[in-house]
Amino acid sequence: MIDILKDKIKEYYKEADLSIIDEAYYFAKEAHKNQKRLSGEDYITHPFSVALILADLQLDIQTIAAGILHDVVEDTSYTYEDIKNKFGEEIAGLVDGVTKLGKLDFVSKEEQQAENLRKMLIAMARDIRVILIKLADRLHNMRTIKHMPAEKQRAKAQETLEIFAPIAHRLGISKIKWELEDLSLRYINPEGYYDLVKKVSRKRKEREEYIKDVIQTLKEKLTEMGLNADIQGRPKHFYSIYRKMVYKNKTFDQIYDLTAVRIIVNSIRDCYAVLGVVHTLWKPIPGRFKDYIAMPKANMYQSLHTTVIGPKGEPVEIQIRTWEMHRTSEYGIAAHWKYKLGKTSTDDFDRKLTWLRQLMEMQGDLKDSKEFMETLKIDLFTDEVFVFTPKGDVVNLPKGATPIDFAYTIHSAVGNQCVGAKINNKIVPLDYQLQNGDIVEILTSANSNGPSRDWLNIVKSSQARNKIKQWIRKEKREENIQKGKEILEKEIRRQGYQYSDLFRTEWIEKILKRFHFNSIEDMYSAVGYGGLTAHQVIVRLKEDYNKIYGKPKEFMNIKQGKKNKKNKKETTGVRIQGFNNMAVRYSKCCNPVPGDKIIGYITKGRGISIHRADCINITNLKEPERIVSVSWVNDIKENYHAEIQIRARDQQGLISKVSGLLLESKIPLTAMNARSTKDQLIYINLIIEVKSTEEVNKLLKNIRRIKGVLSAHRL
Repeated sequence: MIDILKDKIKEYYKEADLSIIDEAYYFAKEAHKNQKRLSGEDYITHPFSVALILADLQLDIQTIAAGILHDVVEDTSYTYEDIKNKFGEEIAGLVDGVTKLGKLDFVSKEEQQAENLRKMLIAMARDIRVILIKLADRLHNMRTIKHMPAEKQRAKAQETLEIFAPIAHRLGISKIKWELEDLSLRYINPEGYYDLVKKVSRKRKEREEYIKDVIQTLKEKLTEMGLNADIQGRPKHFYSIYRKMVYKNKTFDQIYDLTAVRIIVNSIRDCYAVLGVVHTLWKPIPGRFKDYIAMPKANMYQSLHTTVIGPKGEPVEIQIRTWEMHRTSEYGIAAHWKYKLGKTSTDDFDRKLTWLRQLMEMQGDLKDSKEFMETLKIDLFTDEVFVFTPKGDVVNLPKGATPIDFAYTIHSAVGNQCVGAKINNKIVPLDYQLQNGDIVEILTSANSNGPSRDWLNIVKSSQARNKIKQWIRKEKREENIQKGKEILEKEIRRQGYQYSDLFRTEWIEKILKRFHFNSIEDMYSAVGYGGLTAHQVIVRLKEDYNKIYGKPKEFMNIKQGKKNKKNKKETTGVRIQGFNNMAVRYSKCCNPVPGDKIIGYITKGRGISIHRADCINITNLKEPERIVSVSWVNDIKENYHAEIQIRARDQQGLISKVSGLLLESKIPLTAMNARSTKDQLIYINLIIEVKSTEEVNKLLKNIRRIKGVLSAHRL
């Protein structure tokens, strides 16, 4: 094992002194000698595999040694001091950084997750190699996850997809990112994953033939033009195909770019020359050309992307880059590693981690764990838009960003004094969404009243949002204190309590300590400017109240000063806890039907919207305090909309059979949409009117009996 690792290191670092690798390996092997993995293998196979992944990334000797030792302090009797005395402070520091991350549990408790992620960011900011070791550790664990119980497999896969794959993407390490995503999909949605694998393998032969023709044509033309290039087909990863199907609502047969053609050349000049050749051979599809050489992504990725109508009239994606760009796209930050092979730090390297430094600056101001998680996910997940300053400098912003986001990216003072914006020399509103290539000019005034609280609903970048909140917090403290107190008092009354019931000194002191406030005024101010929600405060006060009084105080009708009587019979079909005569509407995103578990959501000015409890729009809500408990009434007489989808073999008379079944079942049909696919399948979407889920299930059962129907389910 150790020889395999050393041979791999010698491939990229011939002069390396590998004695420390030997020492680390035998030290770890001895430390873990009585330990086994769930697979039954000796535990040393895991740290060895982690070191092998780090060597694949061509990292320095110290990082690889730390990879071998990364579990010693956490899982054995050896200490940080033992590692420091034997291997030095640098390696011990890396092992210590990973050890602190080793016990991260990404459970549903958002606050615990947020605090663990803060530790990760601090470790990353101190030495980025810590997260590289952690990514290698997670990758090997995902490769061997089949030995874990199914429930833990799904949980690990979910956290990998939500946190570790996006971090790998942010660091530009596509080699690790793609594998983490594909492995996660395999355990989160095994049925979808294996179905996709089967479909891709069925189509592989014809795609390979097609791409082979494209590559041959390109080779002949480039040789004729005197351009040296390495041309290869690159199959798309399963997760990227899956994402396209889900987010763009496409069937597998509607996705043509299962394989991209990659052309690697020696210089940037050759990149653009090859692009010219490609566009003379085949017609480019408008809007599908991206120049990431002139405008690199924040994760350092550079390449030219174009999609053309290929030889058989089918779209084909072509990527053009230099060898150096290709190396960066595979290894990301590891390709520019400042410690690597004894090289010193450079300003260029530090600029590549600006996003991490900005996030670290912000995290200290974010007391609300929910807001911290949102900030992190914005920085990790969102797509980007590239715009220009009037001087021609490129600025990267999250997709959907506004001129206000741009202003705060330039400087806090520019954002605070912003009074308007020009895009491409034309005045635009401040909520205008920036487009790639826009030239943005911010109009400022020294007499500006500062940022408006409404801007928080417009901006998309975490940097702008936090700078606006900082200004509001400092400049309008008295106003925020008053507003925060009013918000809390109003919410307390809404929940049926008196202010004196919950605001007791010993309980408040616990909240101040929990959120790091110096005084109750600081807490009021945070609620007033939006740094803390009333729900976060009240839920903890209610916990203390319930510990003493045994159960939650019953909801009181404040106006009448007595308990609410049981709601009168509702005419809407639902009963709403704590409310009478509220306007109700049934949400079209999930079409709830009697028999479904349901949740109510208090909208602004449109009463209460009723959703299914599993509706994705409810699970992603940012204001849980608006959720109310609702239930169906017993004697429902009205009809409700439900949407079902049928997948069947395309055959004559199928639609008439379905229509006849609806007629026979006396179920009204509101809308019908049908489309066929290349593989002789037909998809029929129906919107019907029913009184209960039982009616829907009965209809689906009958539809599935029709000859040729492959599946029928409710959307």
